[in-house]
Amino acid sequence: MTQTLKLSALTAEAFAPFGDVLDVSGTPDKIINQGLCGRHHDRARLDFGDGRAGISLFNAEPRQFPITLDMVERHPEGSQAFIPMSLHPFVVVVAPDENGKPGAPRAFVTEAGQAINLHRGTWHGVLTPIHAPGLFAVVDRIGNGANLEEHWFETGYEIVEGAQSR
Repeated sequence: MTQTLKLSALTAEAFAPFGDVLDVSGTPDKIINQGLCGRHHDRARLDFGDGRAGISLFNAEPRQFPITLDMVERHPEGSQAFIPMSLHPFVVVVAPDENGKPGAPRAFVTEAGQAINLHRGTWHGVLTPIHAPGLFAVVDRIGNGANLEEHWFETGYEIVEGAQSR
C-alpha cells in the first residue's frame, strides 16, 4: 500500500529548511556585460567537508506520473545543487531529519528557470525530471570517503500529477 504525496509549488520560504531556491527573482545585484546581463549574485550556500566543489552533468530519464517514491538519500559531507539545462520543471522531494531517519517527505514542483541547492545532510529523492531532456549541471562535493546514505521506506509514496497544494 502506498501513501499519496501532494505536489507543492517550490518557493524559497517553503524550501528554506532543506536548501536554497536558485532563480532570478528580484532585482539583479549587478548589471554587467555592457548593461545586457543582470547578475543575481551568490544564490546558494555551498557547504563541503573534506573535498572540493565539482561540476558534473547528469542526463536523467524523465519520469511519468504517478511517480513512486520508495527511497530517499542524503549526503553528509556536502551540499548538492541541481541546475536544469532546460526550462522544464522537475519534481523535488525532501524530508526533514528525525533522529537520523527521514521524516514525512514533501514534494515540490519547480517552475521554469528554477534550480535548487540542497543543504548538507538533507534527505532527498532522486533526480526527477518530468520532461525530456533531463539534463542538469550538478555542483557537489568531490572527495574521498562515504558521502551517501540511503533510506528505503517500509511503505512507499505515490506522487500524483495535478494534486498540487500551496
